[in-house]
Amino acid sequence: MTTPVIQKKIAVNRAADLLENTTQTLNARRVSGVSKENSDVESLWLGKVYTGPGEVSDPHHHGEVETAGYVFEGDAFIRYGERFENIVYLTAGDYVYVPPGIPHIEGNRSKSKELVWMTARALDNVVVNLKDQDIAEIEIDLIP
Repeated sequence: MTTPVIQKKIAVNRAADLLENTTQTLNARRVSGVSKENSDVESLWLGKVYTGPGEVSDPHHHGEVETAGYVFEGDAFIRYGERFENIVYLTAGDYVYVPPGIPHIEGNRSKSKELVWMTARALDNVVVNLKDQDIAEIEIDLIP
């Protein structure tokens, strides 16, 4: 007797139906495109992350999962390292890799346009929000 093969189904998740039913961080609004909540996926999360003009997220990291990001629209920065003193700038079309467990802060460089990321994580949307962090005062190259 053979064991039946259980096949997963293709899932189409329409933009109008997507929910914010995933872990959130202040000023980094996450919307699940492909997740355990709306697909047969077991080890992947893919979604969009929105940050309003001039907004900056709270410090956070993504536990044991790797994160890949793509700046879909806008201009971003990521702060990381000791007291979040290191900074990288990204613009539409740029990709970024964030290793597991790296505390960071994401921000929108623009004072007038929304920032939209496409984000993929191995495993799931693991988000660990950090409280009471010592954050250095650094100059950020903002744009109008």
